[in-house]
Amino acid sequence: MSRISGTDRDHAGGSRPNGSTDPRDALRWGERQHDRWLERWIRSTEDLARLQYSHRMLDAVIDEIDGRQIRVGDQWLTDYASCNYLGLDLDQEIIEAVPEYLRRWGTHPSWSRLLGSPVLYEEIEDKLTALVGAEDSLVLPTITHIHMSVIPVLAGGGTLFLDSRAHKTIYDGCALAVARGATIQRFAHNDLDWLETLLRDGSWRRPGMICIDGVNSMTGNAPDVAAFAALAREHDAILYVDDAHGFGVIGERSATEPCDYGLRGNSIVRHTGESYENVVLVGGFSKAYSSLLAFIACPTALKQVLKTAAPPYLYSGPSPVASLATVLEGLRVNETRGEQLRAKLHRLTHRVLNRLDQLGIWTPNESGFPIIEIPLADPDSVDDVGNLLFDRGIYVTMAVYPLVPREEVGFRLQLTAANTDEQVDHLCDVLGEVAERFKLRSAAAE
Repeated sequence: MSRISGTDRDHAGGSRPNGSTDPRDALRWGERQHDRWLERWIRSTEDLARLQYSHRMLDAVIDEIDGRQIRVGDQWLTDYASCNYLGLDLDQEIIEAVPEYLRRWGTHPSWSRLLGSPVLYEEIEDKLTALVGAEDSLVLPTITHIHMSVIPVLAGGGTLFLDSRAHKTIYDGCALAVARGATIQRFAHNDLDWLETLLRDGSWRRPGMICIDGVNSMTGNAPDVAAFAALAREHDAILYVDDAHGFGVIGERSATEPCDYGLRGNSIVRHTGESYENVVLVGGFSKAYSSLLAFIACPTALKQVLKTAAPPYLYSGPSPVASLATVLEGLRVNETRGEQLRAKLHRLTHRVLNRLDQLGIWTPNESGFPIIEIPLADPDSVDDVGNLLFDRGIYVTMAVYPLVPREEVGFRLQLTAANTDEQVDHLCDVLGEVAERFKLRSAAAE
């Protein structure tokens, strides 16, 4: 299968053996080099590697955008792979505000934060702390930075209780903690009984930390944070929650909320009415706020420790000024228009969920949040399904093994407030065609 023009140029040559784009050549190269670790890695990701080289919706080059339309080569598609949930990446009010920040601060504050922290950071942390209702907060460039630096600090030589479906970056942070003396005990996804059994076993080393996702990045569902927090408090452990996909979308509940996403987008912790007692919240601005920045909401004492104990505060390059600007302006827009944007996002999402219900198609999404995974009954049809979607002008996230278990292979849709009703009309029509031509998992059978 040939690639769309515009992507071939980035797949030829490079570091691949003999310039090949066939993953089997990489495997043979690994065998010749006796790199058994490479062989095992390639075999474990064989499906993903195959699609990376053959499928137009993996490793594609986006040549142009027009609103929520994107161009890949000669093909225009509606983008349902973006995580810009509030559509702030396209918000003209925010875009027009950025040049003034650049005029005042240049393009990049080159100090690490410990050496020199522009007041923009302090402004963000003040507004963020008030928004999420925590004692304090610390911003760093990415959530991955936070997991890799904060989890080892909090774990020490203690025990990490890790949800089996926690995000890969949480797992990587836990693996680094193990290298520094911590131990891991895994429990089945959202299985509170399993977790409680582990916690009641007095043999685990303290301190203890329970690591979970907030809104899951594939199913769109959220855990019972209140129950997890209660267990953490009972056993004097920390509940560490990564709410990358919930922050900005869901928030505190109120009788005046325009939709059941709640108000203010201030995270899963506030959405469930929880406090921050024994709870550490991690979130990011790269999804709903469309900017390169992340945060940890925590006690002030922990924040001060992390300034020297967490390497990114001292060693990492800072976020660009444009990112700091879009966060500050995004927080302002959230105060003035956030509920309107979330209400539209809710409405568009439920249009798609209702269409799936009409078609009898099963999705694991039980929350109504704007992440809709559609597993296939036949995982081997993923190439053909993806090609149909691409040909019909629909760009999605392909959910392939090992990104998801084999029984969940399919595709994921993410709605944003920048999508239009006309685009969703077209998506609903195409979903009907997919249902006619391919075997999808039936809602009646689940």
